[in-house]
Amino acid sequence: MTDANAAAAKSGKRLELTLRAVVLGCLLAVIFTAANTYLGLLVGLTFASAIPAAVISMAILRAFRTSTIWENMTVQTVASVGGAMSSIIFVLPGLVMIGWWLSFPFWQSVLICILGGVLGVTFSIPLRRALVVNGGLPYPEGVAAAEVLKVGSRGAEQSESAVRENKSGLWVVVAGAVASAGYALLVGGRVFAGEAARFFKLPAALGGGATGMGFGMQFALLGAGHLIGLTVGLAQLFGLVLAWAIAVPILTSPDTVAWLTAHGVPSIASTLPAGVSAEELAGTVWSREVRFMGAGVIGVAAIWTLLKLAGPLVGGLTSALAANARRSHGETLERTEMDLPIKLVGGLSLVCLIGIAGLLAWFAQSAPALAGSTVLLVGGGLVYVVLIGFAVAAICGYMAGLIGSSNSPVSGVGILAIVIASVLMLGVMAVAGVPADPSIIAFALIVTAVVFAVAVIANDNLQDLKTGQLVEATPWRQQVALIVGVGAGALVIPFILNLLNQAFGFEGGPPAIVEGAQTLAAPQATLISALARGVIGGDLRWDLIGLGAVIGVVIIVLDAVLERATKGRVKLPPLAVGIGFYLPAAVTTMLVIGAVCGWLYERATASTTYAPVARRMGVLLASGLIVGESLFGVLTAGVIVATRDDAPFAMIPAGTAWPAMAAGIVGFAALTFGLYRWTQGRAAKV
Repeated sequence: MTDANAAAAKSGKRLELTLRAVVLGCLLAVIFTAANTYLGLLVGLTFASAIPAAVISMAILRAFRTSTIWENMTVQTVASVGGAMSSIIFVLPGLVMIGWWLSFPFWQSVLICILGGVLGVTFSIPLRRALVVNGGLPYPEGVAAAEVLKVGSRGAEQSESAVRENKSGLWVVVAGAVASAGYALLVGGRVFAGEAARFFKLPAALGGGATGMGFGMQFALLGAGHLIGLTVGLAQLFGLVLAWAIAVPILTSPDTVAWLTAHGVPSIASTLPAGVSAEELAGTVWSREVRFMGAGVIGVAAIWTLLKLAGPLVGGLTSALAANARRSHGETLERTEMDLPIKLVGGLSLVCLIGIAGLLAWFAQSAPALAGSTVLLVGGGLVYVVLIGFAVAAICGYMAGLIGSSNSPVSGVGILAIVIASVLMLGVMAVAGVPADPSIIAFALIVTAVVFAVAVIANDNLQDLKTGQLVEATPWRQQVALIVGVGAGALVIPFILNLLNQAFGFEGGPPAIVEGAQTLAAPQATLISALARGVIGGDLRWDLIGLGAVIGVVIIVLDAVLERATKGRVKLPPLAVGIGFYLPAAVTTMLVIGAVCGWLYERATASTTYAPVARRMGVLLASGLIVGESLFGVLTAGVIVATRDDAPFAMIPAGTAWPAMAAGIVGFAALTFGLYRWTQGRAAKV
C-alpha cells in the first residue's frame, strides 16, 4: 500500500493541519463562497460543499506521495465552512433594502461575519460530544463525506477501484459544472427561457381567486433538490400546495376579500385595481400575506426544535466541562477526544464579544437617534448574542445531524431571531425614549446578522466534526481549520455582494448599474427586512404570522402522528413545509423535481453492484450543477458591471418568450436525462 496514512501512524507524526491543505482549502472556500452567495440571493438556498471539496482535494493532493486522509479532511473542513459563511446573505442585504447602506462596507461586513462565525465555532465545541459523539444522530452529509474520504484518500483502505472512482468523481463534478454553466449561457443568450410559469383565475364555482404554477429551469435548483432528498422535497411540496392551492386562491377570492373588508381585516387584494392580471394578483397576495404565514410556520418549528434540545444542550456543556477537568488534573485524553482547551474557547469567545461590543458601540455612536442609548444597546445586544446565539447554534447543530446541513433551519432561525431582536428594540425605544427611526431597524438587522453568522457556522461545523470523528481526525486541529475557513469566506463575501448589488440590485436598494437589469430576489433577506420594519413600525401582520403558527402546530402534530404510524418511514418536517410556503413557487417546484430525479436515479441503481458508488456520483453531479451555474452568475455580474450591458450574452432579440420557453423545457429535460445516464455509466465502470 502507498501508505502515507499507515507510515504517519507508525511514526507518530500525522500530516493533518498542513500549509498545503490550508491553502488549498482557502482557495476552494473562495470558489464555494462565491457560488453559494449567488445561489442564495437568486433563489434563497445554499448547498453543503463538503463532498465536492473532498473530491477535488483528493484529486489535487494525490500529486504529493505523502498526502493523507487527514489533510483531505482539513481541506474539506476549510472549504465547506467558507462556503457555509455565505449564508449571511440571508440577512446582510436587508441593510441595503431598508436604505441604510448603499453598498456593503468591507470592514463592517467582514467583522460581522468573522466575529459571529468564530462564535459559531466556539459555541459548537461544547456540543460536539453531546450531538456528534453521543447524540445518535445520522449526520447524512457528514457520514457521506467520510465515506468519500475513506475510499478516495491514500492509505490502507484505498483499492484500485477507489482510485478510479476518485478520478471519475472529479470528472462528474466538472461535467455537471460545465453543463449547468452552458445551459445558463443559453438562457442568458435568450435561446432558452429560464422559467416556465402560468397564472390564471379560477372559475366562480371555485371561488374566483387567482393562482399559478411554474418551475425555474435552472440546474442549480435541480442539483439542490437532489441534495435535499425526497422526504424534504415532498414536505416542501406540501407547503407549496398549502400556499398556492389553498391560501392564495382563498385570499384572492372576491368573496373572501368582501368578507375581510366587511369585518375590518386588512386585505392586500382589496387595494389592487379592478381587472388586475392573475399574475400580479396572486404574486402580490403571496408576497405580502402568504409568506408571513410561512414565517409563522417556521418560527413555531424552530421553537419546537429548541424545546426538544434542552437535554442535549445541558449534556454537551457538562461533557465539555468534565473533559476539561480531567485534562487539568493530568489525565491524558484520547487524541480523537481532544477539543481546543475550554479556557482557550472561552478566551476566543470573550475576544469576539468584545469585538461585537465595539462594532455595536461604533454603530450606535454613528446614528444620532441611538447615540444617547449606546450603553443600553451594547449591553442588550451582547446578552442577546450570547443567549440567542448559543440557542441557535444548538438548534442548527441538531438539525444538521438529523437531516443534513443543506436542510437545516437557518432560514427559520433568521426569521425567529429578527422578530425577537425587533421586539427587544421596541423595549429599548420605550425605556430610552428613542423615536422610531431607520437606525433602529438597522441595529436590529446587524445584531441578527451576528446571530445568523453563529447559526450558519454551527450548522456546518458539527457536520464537519462528524466527518472528522469517522476518519479519526484530531478535533482541535479541525476546529482551527474551521476558524481559518470562517476568515476565508468572510473576506470574499463583501466583494461578491457589491458586485451583485451593482449588476442586479436588491428590492428597495439603489438601482442596478444599468437600467432593465433583473433584480435579485433574495427571498430570505426580503422577508427578514420586512419583518424588522413591520415590528418596529407597528404595522406587522401578526394575524398572518399567528395563523401560520397555528398551521405549524398542526404540522408538528401531523408529523408526529405520521412518524409513529409508519415507524419512522414517513415524515413531514415542519421547517421544510414552512420553506415551501415562502420560497417562490418556481423555486420550490424545481427543488421537488430535483428531489424526485435524485430518488429515481438512486432507485434505478439500487439493485446494482455499484449502488454506493452511483449514490456518491449523484451527489457530485448535483454539486457540480450548483457550482457551474452559480459561478456563471457571478461572472455575468462582472461582465454587466464592466460593459454596462444588462444582457451581455444575448444572442436573440427580446420578445421570443414562448419559443424560448418550449425550447428550454425540451433542452432542460433532455440534458437532465443525459447527465444522469452518463453519471450512472461512469459509476458502473468504476
